[in-house]
Amino acid sequence: MPDASSDMPLPAPEIAPADRKLGVICVGLGAVATTFIAGVELIRRGMAEPIGSLTQMGTIRLGKRTDDRVPLIKDFVPLANLDDIVFGAWDPFEDDAYVSAANAGVLDTARHLEPIADALREIQPMKAAFDPAYVKKLDGPNVMPDTSKRALLDGIRADLRDFREKHGCDRMVVIWCGSTEIYIEIGPAHQDLDSFEAAIDADDASISPSMLYAYAALLEGIPFANGAPNLTVDVPALRQFASDHGVPICGKDFKTGQTLVKTVLAPMFKARMLGMAGWYSTNILGNRDGEVLDDPDSFKTKETSKLGVLDTILQPEMYPELYGDLHHVVRINYYPPRGDNKEGWDNIDFFGWLGYPMQLKVDFLCRDSILAAPLALDLALFLDLAQRAGMSGIQEWLSFYFKAPQTAPGLYPEHDLFIQQTKLKNTLRWMRGEDQITHLGVEYYADDYLPES
Repeated sequence: MPDASSDMPLPAPEIAPADRKLGVICVGLGAVATTFIAGVELIRRGMAEPIGSLTQMGTIRLGKRTDDRVPLIKDFVPLANLDDIVFGAWDPFEDDAYVSAANAGVLDTARHLEPIADALREIQPMKAAFDPAYVKKLDGPNVMPDTSKRALLDGIRADLRDFREKHGCDRMVVIWCGSTEIYIEIGPAHQDLDSFEAAIDADDASISPSMLYAYAALLEGIPFANGAPNLTVDVPALRQFASDHGVPICGKDFKTGQTLVKTVLAPMFKARMLGMAGWYSTNILGNRDGEVLDDPDSFKTKETSKLGVLDTILQPEMYPELYGDLHHVVRINYYPPRGDNKEGWDNIDFFGWLGYPMQLKVDFLCRDSILAAPLALDLALFLDLAQRAGMSGIQEWLSFYFKAPQTAPGLYPEHDLFIQQTKLKNTLRWMRGEDQITHLGVEYYADDYLPES
C-alpha cells in the first residue's frame, strides 16, 4: 500500500459481503434509541419512509454531470439490509422498548407504536453499567450488581457475546444513545492502554461508564459510535487500540438541531467575508436529555462540544478583523412542557461593508429524536461497511454526523456541513474505485478555455 503522505491514491479496498445478521446495540433505551428502533421496524414493514437517512434516500453522482450516473447510495455500496438488523439495548430502567417509547412521547402511539408493539416489547433492556455519579439527574434499578469498573467492563463484554450468540449476529455495532455524562478532561489514565487498564482496576473516577462501553466494544472487535459529547473513545488509549485492532470509530455528539444550523450558516458568513460580533444560542427542551443537562457538570460537557464549531469554521486567527472579537454564548434550559420538541433560538450580530451592522435571527422548532434517529441508522450501516472494508481506527469521513468529529492527531476537524458531505461521498467513490468529484468543471468548457492547437 502506498505511503499515506505520497501523492499516489490508496487503492480501493475489498469489501466483504453484508451476509447474515447485523446486531445494533444502543447504550440507552430512551427517546433517541426507541425512535430509531421503531422507525426501522416501520420502514422495513413498508409503513413509513426513511426520511432523513442518507444511506436509504441519498444519491451519489458518479463521473461527469453529462454521464447521468446518479445511483442511490444503498445501491452503490454494499450496505447491510434493514431486514437483517437485530436490535438490543442497555438501560438503567426496566421498561421495554414499547413502554419506553410511549413514555418518551416522540411517536404517536396509535399510528407508530401499536402496529409494531410485538417487536418493541421483545426488546428488553440489559442491565446497565450505570453510575449516577456521572449522570447526576438519573438513577434506576436495572443496573449491574457489581459496580467495580472491572466487573462492569466484564459484564458489558459478556452481554455482547451473549447477544451475538443468541441472535446469530455475524457483525455488530454499538451506539451510545444515552445521556450526557459529567465533564472529564483527558488525563494520565487515558494516555496509553497500560495506564487505562490500571485505572480500571483502581476504580479511577476518570474512567467513565461510556469509556467502559466503548472499550468493551473495541475488545470484542465491534465498531462504536458516540451520540453524546462525553469524553469516550476519543481518549488516546482507546483511539490507538481501535487503530491497532482494526475497529472503526468516528466522532461524538449527534449533529441534530442548533449545531446543524451553525455548520450551514457559519460557512456562508466566512465564504462572503462577512464579520461577526456575536452569536447567542439558547435551547429549551423537556425530555430526559434536558433534565440531565440541567446539571452544570453535564452541561459543561455539552457546552464544550457546541462551542468548538464556530472557531474551527471561522478561523479567527486567520481573520482577526472579522472574527477576532466574537462573543459566542450557548445556553440550554430544561423546560418540561416542551418534551422532545426542542426549540433552538439564535441571534447573530454580524457586519458587512464598511463595518455596518446587521442581524440574523433563527427560531428552530425541531424534534430532537426525529432528527437523531436517521443519524443512528446511517452510522450503524456505515461503520459496518467500514469494518467490512478493513478500514480501522478513526473514520473522519463520518464527520458529517457529529458536532465533534474525530480526526487523526494534529488535524483540525472540518465542521462545514458541505465539506463534510463531499468528504463522505468521495470516500464512498474511492471505496468503489470511482473518480473523485472535485467540482472543477473546466472540462465542460475546453473550447473556451484552451487555445486552438
